[in-house]
Amino acid sequence: MNKTKRIVRNIGLPRIIITLFFLLLCILAVILNLQTKRLFSDVLVRIGMNGIMVLAMVPAILSGTGPNFGLPLGIVCGLLGAILSIELDLTGFYGFFMAIAIAVPIAVIIGWVYGKMQNAVKGSEMMVATYTGFSVVSLMCIVWLVIPLKSEEMVWPIGKGLRVTISLKDRFDKILNNLWDFKILGVKIPTGLLLFFLLMCIIVWLFFRSKRGLAIKASGDNPRFAKASGISINNNRIIGTILSTVFGAIGIIVYAQSYGFIQLYQAPLMMAFPAVAAILIGGASASKAKVSHVLIGTFLFQGLLTIALPVANSIVKQGQLSEIARMIVQNGIILYALTKVGGGE
Repeated sequence: MNKTKRIVRNIGLPRIIITLFFLLLCILAVILNLQTKRLFSDVLVRIGMNGIMVLAMVPAILSGTGPNFGLPLGIVCGLLGAILSIELDLTGFYGFFMAIAIAVPIAVIIGWVYGKMQNAVKGSEMMVATYTGFSVVSLMCIVWLVIPLKSEEMVWPIGKGLRVTISLKDRFDKILNNLWDFKILGVKIPTGLLLFFLLMCIIVWLFFRSKRGLAIKASGDNPRFAKASGISINNNRIIGTILSTVFGAIGIIVYAQSYGFIQLYQAPLMMAFPAVAAILIGGASASKAKVSHVLIGTFLFQGLLTIALPVANSIVKQGQLSEIARMIVQNGIILYALTKVGGGE
């Protein structure tokens, strides 16, 4: 009995319940004769396309600033890199990696400014980050209207400004998804997409085992001890924020190539919340996070969203249950996850 309690305490009762619920949905999908092979293929794709934005939470949490609700700052940097890559008429892997190459320096600068602001509002980082992300998205709505780009793929045929949705069909659409992809028992494995996600995870894992990474973790875990040891807490918080912003920029480019479109204007507004929810469900807290939390949380969150909706729609075929179920499942998971943050922290 004591051993069982210890296992439940270590894993976490909510995560056990969510995992069992996910397994129940998988069983129901099979019983209801849904296209389980396609559903499981979609789960793998969604893990790869959303995972890097969840990974962006790790540097922010470990540096002591908490879950990065200001993720839209990094996202708009990635979107800017992607549209500039299209404006330069680049395609294929060259266009994809050039989008990242353009976005990363911009994200470093924005992340540095954002980190300085985070240091100025210690104790209220998550609240300020949320408003900052919302404000930046609103500001970029103006930028997308006035930015002087000429590509016919992006600008409106009449008037000025960029379109709301920009297709990547002739650029780098699904370039990672289709790289080395293969099928196992009818389930398509997006090898390139998953490998890129795992590569980013390995980079973060190795970084936080380096001298600088350990200093950042020390600053977040025990600021007083870190300060007494001569570690610059403010600098490490800025570095953590920069890294989070950079991974947010890379993450949205990977997301866009998998989705097949770039979405501007209000699209990035709420994208931080699913990322925060995923890592918290994976076992992270407002001050502790691991790469394993990213992997577990992304799998559970995206798996639930992907499988729960067809199951619910199959059970009750009337009305717009699919959209209603999507809102209930997604926002319910986010609500649960945000309660784990702890207002006092």
